Amino acid sequence: MELGSILGSGWASGLNLYGVVTLLGIAGRMDWINTPPGLQQWWVIAIAGFLFSIEFVADKVPVVDSVWDTVHTFVRPIGAAALAMVMAGEQPTAQKLLIALGSGSLALTSHGAKATTRLAANTSPEPFSNIGLSLFEDGLVVAMMWFVAKAPVAAGIIAVVLAILCVLIVWRLWRFAKKLFRRRDNKSVTAAA
Repeated sequence: MELGSILGSGWASGLNLYGVVTLLGIAGRMDWINTPPGLQQWWVIAIAGFLFSIEFVADKVPVVDSVWDTVHTFVRPIGAAALAMVMAGEQPTAQKLLIALGSGSLALTSHGAKATTRLAANTSPEPFSNIGLSLFEDGLVVAMMWFVAKAPVAAGIIAVVLAILCVLIVWRLWRFAKKLFRRRDNKSVTAAA
């Protein structure tokens, strides 16, 4: 597979690894994209689809989504790296490792933005922001996978640009959270005095 397809799949895996594997498997079986035979096996698609359905529901429930994201902090980047190794095919081992590292890193950026955004959304008492964010993320995964299949070079470029945006989102959210904690601590000290 082309490098752009691998990088696009890696970034999307940070949002929903199981959805990416399911879509790649189905697209390969339908001859829409040339995917490794291992991804096209019915049992791989079935297991990934089952896990996707669990994630689809868990991702819409406040607090449950953050617990799910915490567990997947390790699963998504490692899964994206493993997926990249499979998708890299017959490349030399050193090249495959670099591609896997890049794909896993892209997954970590999108996962980090997703997890921190969801954590911030969970401070709101209403459940609709979680549902909206989750559906938006699902749409991003489908859109990225369309680019992976139809415009691999664009998928790679988009993945890198989105990864940079994700790093900025995480950075801004952490700065905002630190300000809130400082403000709260200052109020606690003032109230105690």
